Amino acid sequence: MINPQEFRTIATRIKTELQKVIVGQDDVIQHVLIGVITGGHVLLEGVPGLGKTMLVRTLSDVLSLDFSRIQFTPDLMPADIIGTDILDEDDQGRRGFRFQQGPIFANLVLADEINRATPKTQSAMLEAMQEKRVTVANKTYSLEQPFFVLATQNPLEMEGTYPLPEAQLDRFLFKVNVNFPDAASLVEILARTTGTEQPQASTATDGKSIIEMGQLVRDVPVASHVSRYIADLVVATHPELESASEQVKQYVRVGASPRAAQALMLGAKATALLAGRYNVAFEDVQAVAPAALRHRLLLNFEAQANGISADDVIATLLSSLEQ
Repeated sequence: MINPQEFRTIATRIKTELQKVIVGQDDVIQHVLIGVITGGHVLLEGVPGLGKTMLVRTLSDVLSLDFSRIQFTPDLMPADIIGTDILDEDDQGRRGFRFQQGPIFANLVLADEINRATPKTQSAMLEAMQEKRVTVANKTYSLEQPFFVLATQNPLEMEGTYPLPEAQLDRFLFKVNVNFPDAASLVEILARTTGTEQPQASTATDGKSIIEMGQLVRDVPVASHVSRYIADLVVATHPELESASEQVKQYVRVGASPRAAQALMLGAKATALLAGRYNVAFEDVQAVAPAALRHRLLLNFEAQANGISADDVIATLLSSLEQ
């Protein structure tokens, strides 16, 4: 079993290898790493060309995992993701149905531009993401562990995109915004990508170690007042409650689910271990709160009209909630 010191050593090695290829985006790398360690799924949102796909591909090399990429398009069908039964013939000429696995059967699945597929196709991911298994023709197939989905998404205002169903959004541990790099980072990107030699990342660990790291995360103790802080934060996002703030009542249509509290707890535990501590502090919860909550808060039309984002609501809650 991995101890806290080994945990931090492996995590640092993973970050170092990723940073050989990915310039800047330290916050993105941190949240993706937390998602992978805790066995959660991560949704990366940003305009094309920011290196979202490159980050996931590099991560699969660094972790030495079975990798699969699904390019989501409007004509993609559910069977293209999970697989289907096909008619097969053996050496004796006997015919029968055989299950042909889809690309979801991998350790690390890149769902590229996931919001370009229709909701019907996106819904094919629900069982795999929540229960880590798929059902075809009344037969259930388990997915090999570790298993996690890293999805990329273009902003919804871009042409040819569909909003993800709320049930699917809730299954993502984090939603991470990938922002445009600053000038210094852009210079470094040009230096690394326009020459004759391309940066390469080396293997830092394997799937077995990732599973053990996830088990250590769940063993981290959490004080009762920190657990209560997480619960109060999630409850505070619900506008139907009398105790809700005026901002939440005015702008939030649906508050965060119990999965949000689970994401906050696991994310805070992993953050504490990455910082070299075996106990969870309030700042660990606050560090992961935007990523854990922004896709679980459904805002109303008034919020959109006034330019209020989920991050704005979360920031206000964090500043006003008593610790």
